[in-house]
Amino acid sequence: MELNIKKPEVREKTLKNGLSYPLDEELVMLILGTGTKEMPVEKMAKKIVETIDSTNYENIVEKLLSLKGVGTGKALAVAAALEFGKRKSSHFGAHVKTPEDIIPFVKHYVIKSKEHFLAITLNGGHNIIQIHVVSVGTINRTLIHPREVFGEAIRENAAAIILCHNHPSGNVNPSFDDIETTNTLLEASKIIGIPILDHIIIACDTYFSFMENGLIEEEK
Repeated sequence: MELNIKKPEVREKTLKNGLSYPLDEELVMLILGTGTKEMPVEKMAKKIVETIDSTNYENIVEKLLSLKGVGTGKALAVAAALEFGKRKSSHFGAHVKTPEDIIPFVKHYVIKSKEHFLAITLNGGHNIIQIHVVSVGTINRTLIHPREVFGEAIRENAAAIILCHNHPSGNVNPSFDDIETTNTLLEASKIIGIPILDHIIIACDTYFSFMENGLIEEEK
């Protein structure tokens, strides 16, 4: 029988201070939710963290299942959280030389039924800092405001930005609104001092680069 013995203060402290606050064991406690009569959640979380730290990634589910009190549901929940984190953080520090270098980190947006407008922040070495979702829905210059695009870039002390959005239709040619929105943001970038290196439109098997097609001047 499972007992709901997760310490409430872990939840409360996390809600108050953010997800970067908890220790590794406390994050696992939040994933597990409960322990068992024989294995309190605090102890189970500690053993799971020790197992993760000493196990090859491909064997993690098998190793978790070998722990007392950890059933299939808990093992898969922890493994799924690890995989989700791995996918979402794979872009950190990636170097960008060409538009194609961005595609692996945004390709999951091509299956979305709505347009997702992204701002990809880069450091001075053109390594990715973060990928931000600015807007969801049809792109136009009234919806995409410079403060949403440049706000995070300023907070992150970014040296440059790459814009990107998906076309659910599969046609990657830019629309009038795509071009007008890009031009508005380019004007704002000159004032703010954070250059926009490119705007990439993506679909299942192809992409359109404003820079490659002469719609954005290539950085010297």
